[in-house]
Amino acid sequence: MEFRKAVETDLNAVMNIISQAQNYLKEQGIDQWQNGYPNRQTIINDIENGHSYVLLKDDIIVGTVAIIPGVEKTYESIYNGEWKSTGEYVTIHRIAIDSRYKRLGFATMILDKAEELCNSLGISSIRIDTHEENLPMQNLLQKNNYEYCGIIYLEDKSKRLAFEKVL
Repeated sequence: MEFRKAVETDLNAVMNIISQAQNYLKEQGIDQWQNGYPNRQTIINDIENGHSYVLLKDDIIVGTVAIIPGVEKTYESIYNGEWKSTGEYVTIHRIAIDSRYKRLGFATMILDKAEELCNSLGISSIRIDTHEENLPMQNLLQKNNYEYCGIIYLEDKSKRLAFEKVL
């Protein structure tokens, strides 16, 4: 297994995985990642900013994630709860696994790699949000010791459940 920063030549493979995830969420009736988000430009921006990572098995990209250090604007206000920490954190966005490789522990592997990255940066907190109906993601987060913190709202006013793991 290899975990590395994504490069421009990974774009089509990453977009294929994102598209699979969008279709899965749609099939499940979950209104997350619909209406053209995340799109190609979002992923290009992630790659250009050095925030996009890929997980490879036998040189095949099986997972993708954006790991972003710094303040997440939509996390500045949290409702019906509070964040577990007040210091620096990284935000995980756009985590997805190729549908042919689901349920093999690769999403947990990506979360573990995010923790390693945080440790190397001297950051001791990871934050992430998900749709209230995205039970597979909520289960993944709870299984990996992320704690529910409250509700945040995206820029488009969509409600999301917020989680944090203090390392």
